[in-house]
Amino acid sequence: MTVGFDMIGPGISGALRALAVALGLAACAPLGAPPGPVGPDALTGRIWDVAAGREIAPDILAARLRGADLVILGEVHDNPTHHARQAWAVEAIDPAGLAFEMVPEASEEGIAVFRAQGAAPGEIGPAIGWDRLGWPDWPLYAQIFEAAPDAYVAGGGVARADLRLASAEGAAAAYGAGAASAGLEAPLPAAQQAEAEAEMVAAHCNQLPPEYAAAMVESQRLRDARFAAALLRAYRQGEGRGAAVLITGNGHARTDRGVPVYLAARAPGLDVISVGQVEVAEGAAPPAPGDPSFPFDYVWFSEPAARTDPCAGFTMR
Repeated sequence: MTVGFDMIGPGISGALRALAVALGLAACAPLGAPPGPVGPDALTGRIWDVAAGREIAPDILAARLRGADLVILGEVHDNPTHHARQAWAVEAIDPAGLAFEMVPEASEEGIAVFRAQGAAPGEIGPAIGWDRLGWPDWPLYAQIFEAAPDAYVAGGGVARADLRLASAEGAAAAYGAGAASAGLEAPLPAAQQAEAEAEMVAAHCNQLPPEYAAAMVESQRLRDARFAAALLRAYRQGEGRGAAVLITGNGHARTDRGVPVYLAARAPGLDVISVGQVEVAEGAAPPAPGDPSFPFDYVWFSEPAARTDPCAGFTMR
């Protein structure tokens, strides 16, 4: 009998790595100081263990990430500090596979061939037409690719046609075969659905007609499930050599209704850690233990990026 990857048993390799970390046996090169300033306030530059409700040191976070099977590193897309920290964390983990929200799934096979021909990680962006994909400048992300030069690169980016189909007919229909095992056939709980729809309206500067929000949530669910699949491909392609890491926006890194939910459906035995990167609002207080407003395993706080008001002059067409 052939056992599919969705039927994988407990994450034995991750458990062994975690044990090695606990015993101080994990070999790794010394890391430099993590990027980004540590401010005089209670949160800027600090890392919070959400469940415990306490600050932890960067080296403790690095050790915990090294002990996981799957690591999700969130970001605010235009914050340079977040990308520098992701590169720092990827170097600490030394993953066998890297998955990216930003890389189209259709580019994955070409990247593998490109790398097999001797191309450097820093050449991947230009090769896939990064400048046309709509993401922040390639150098911000190139450092992440370069931090794991031997890692398999998986693409999670979903084609526009599939996103339109998800909006029209639902995420399960757009996902196709395997939607049930991916966790897409059951609807979100009512409270989560309402919260997700409200976030969609807010993300569109409160100009999105509420009746369109539910359709956009279906597109978001499709992306979460496809990102989970990409991360699992990156893990599988690593052939047990180590962890796999997903680079994605904070909304997809949420443990309550983001990628971790779909990973739990497909590979419940694997150890998953999610790190959100949150820009600190002035006067923000440290999270209480298990604070539901921070739906991540760990939160790394930062200063906001310098940006103009994204809603200035925004109109829905």
